[in-house]
Amino acid sequence: MTDTPPEIERMVREKIMARSGEECFIMAAQMFDSALEMVKASLPKDLSETEQRRQLFKRVYGRILA
Repeated sequence: MTDTPPEIERMVREKIMARSGEECFIMAAQMFDSALEMVKASLPKDLSETEQRRQLFKRVYGRILA
């Protein structure tokens, strides 16, 4: 489902595609950092740093490191 009119979708796509590769990379890195912060905020507050990192990895990548 989308509630965005096609002309707005087209305008946004054109603006994004007009960015340089460097700008796109930076934007993607910033979005990934924001996603990590949202996941961190959803974790229980009483976890050790090691367990927090383990759970963060699991939620982002779908598995736990051995």
